[in-house]
Amino acid sequence: MVDLRRREFVTLLGGAAAWPLAARAQQGEQMRRIGVLTPFAADDPEGQARLTAFMQGLQQLGWTDGRNLRIDIRWGAGDAERIRINAAELVALAPDVILAVASATTGPLLRATRAGPVRRDPGLGPIARVPACATLFSD
Repeated sequence: MVDLRRREFVTLLGGAAAWPLAARAQQGEQMRRIGVLTPFAADDPEGQARLTAFMQGLQQLGWTDGRNLRIDIRWGAGDAERIRINAAELVALAPDVILAVASATTGPLLRATRAGPVRRDPGLGPIARVPACATLFSD
C-alpha cells in the first residue's frame, strides 16, 4: 500500500513538473532543462527511488534525459550549507523548472530565486508564504 501511494505520488509529481515543459514542447523539439534539488545523499536508497520514479514519469510523458530534456541533479546529503550552495548553483543554470524534493530544499531555492518556477514535493506540509514563482502540491 505504501509503495503504491509513493508511486502515485511520484507520478503526480513528474506530471506536475513536466506540465510547463509539455506546454512548450509543441513549439519544436528544443532541449528543456529541469533542476532537481534533493536533501538526500547521492547513494541514499530513498533518494534514488524517488529520482528513478520521477524520471520514469517524465518518460511516460515523452521526456527523456539526453534526448529532449536535461536534468541537473544536486544532492544535499543532509547538509544545510551544501543545500544552499546547490540551490544557488541550480538557479544560475537557469532551468525551465526546479523541483524541490523536500521542505529542507524549498526555502533555500525560494531565497535564491524569484524568477523561475519552483515545484515543491507534495505532502510536505504547509508553509506560511508562497511566492508567485512557486507551486505547491498536496496529496
